[in-house]
Amino acid sequence: QVQLVESGGGLVQPGGSLRLSCAVSGSIFRINDMGWYRQAPGKERELVAVITGGGSTNYADSVKGRFTISRDNAKNTVYLQMNSLKPDDADVYYCNARGLRTRFVDFDSWGQGTQVTVSS
Repeated sequence: QVQLVESGGGLVQPGGSLRLSCAVSGSIFRINDMGWYRQAPGKERELVAVITGGGSTNYADSVKGRFTISRDNAKNTVYLQMNSLKPDDADVYYCNARGLRTRFVDFDSWGQGTQVTVSS
């Protein structure tokens, strides 16, 4: 099994910052892509940012220039630094990791979600 545990969500004022963390543990051979998604009630989950095993990144247009995704491969952890937060950024944020549990068995796992609230 592969487990993802998120932390760092909470309440922040507009214009403020938060840093989300997601630690991946379990039987892992290799982690490839790690990403952050968010979902509002009644809406589909959407990509926020993703980082590949080689360090390439991709962001949703709505967060470019404000959010930064990074990873620490030694700790199997992915981070999302969120700056200049807006009320529209308020959602439940989910961590995702994809890779190999063994050389021949892949995984695609999700965290439990962490709430981000942006309000004055």
